[in-house]
Amino acid sequence: MLLPLQKNVSLQSLNTFGIAATAQYFLRINHVEQLAQLRQDHALALMPRLILGGGSNLVLPDQLDGLVVHMDMQGKHIVSEDASHVYVRAKAGEKWHEFVLWTLQQGLGGLENLSLIPGTVGAAPIQNIGAYGVEIQDYFHQLTAFDFLSGELVTLDKAACQFAYRDSIFKHDYKDRLVILDVTYALPKAWQARLNYGDVAQLLSAKNIVEPQPVDVSDAIIAIRQNKLPDPAVIGNAGSFFKNPIVTADLRNALLAGYPGLVSYAHINGEYKLAAGWLIEQCHWKGRSLGHVGVYEKQALVLVNLGAATGLEVRQLARRIQEDVLAKFSVKLEIEPVFV
Repeated sequence: MLLPLQKNVSLQSLNTFGIAATAQYFLRINHVEQLAQLRQDHALALMPRLILGGGSNLVLPDQLDGLVVHMDMQGKHIVSEDASHVYVRAKAGEKWHEFVLWTLQQGLGGLENLSLIPGTVGAAPIQNIGAYGVEIQDYFHQLTAFDFLSGELVTLDKAACQFAYRDSIFKHDYKDRLVILDVTYALPKAWQARLNYGDVAQLLSAKNIVEPQPVDVSDAIIAIRQNKLPDPAVIGNAGSFFKNPIVTADLRNALLAGYPGLVSYAHINGEYKLAAGWLIEQCHWKGRSLGHVGVYEKQALVLVNLGAATGLEVRQLARRIQEDVLAKFSVKLEIEPVFV
């Protein structure tokens, strides 16, 4: 079987920022046998390699030398259940939001707070995606991956993935080595709504929903995200561009003394998480632009493509914002998306 290798392929429709990048070589993966064949092809195996899912957490250059491997494996199903959980599995190429909606259609709660997050199932564990008080590690069971080093399939549980805030082992020890094939989640039978964020509870209350079901929470979060965040199909973006910084209590209290409006949340070990969007807005970047890249007018945490944006322009704007926040608040912002 010949690999469906293509040359000089546009990736503009395969990255949510809408950057007009071109891949020197491009390979769409529909089943695991193709990965094994890729590994055995000496010339392809030695090329620089980028594993591409939904392209929602990447900033691409104009030209990608080497091989882009696009994971497009499809399928999802209920695996099993026990006394406390139902186990559901989806392949890497499934769109994350569609997978969440599918779990809700099965009457299963747990992932509703992660509704409308762009990207794919296979990419979600890499970033340990999260929103509205929930991260995927909260319901993660295990995943299957292909090991380019050994050529074998491996199974990793939650501990092996080393999840942290927007982080995992796939950004470190297993970067460029493992490619995720499918992910299994353990969804609780004894479901409880996670309404940590006030705007979600307020919207449900406004709808007179006293005892919300998972689909009610999902609907509320979809409405909130649609109101605050740009649709990548309309305005190119990579979602939240900066991590909410975690600082010591001393720094948070010092900032609060100077800026009473500081938005912060108690974290772990006595630390605090600051709202990066608020910090950026105080530096007067909200609604401003640099070249073909701007800061979204409704949410300062999001950088947007104003048309013909390049990866270099995105990097330049991000750096300017980081410099201003550091100068004003002594806080270093970390970038969420990966610059390729």
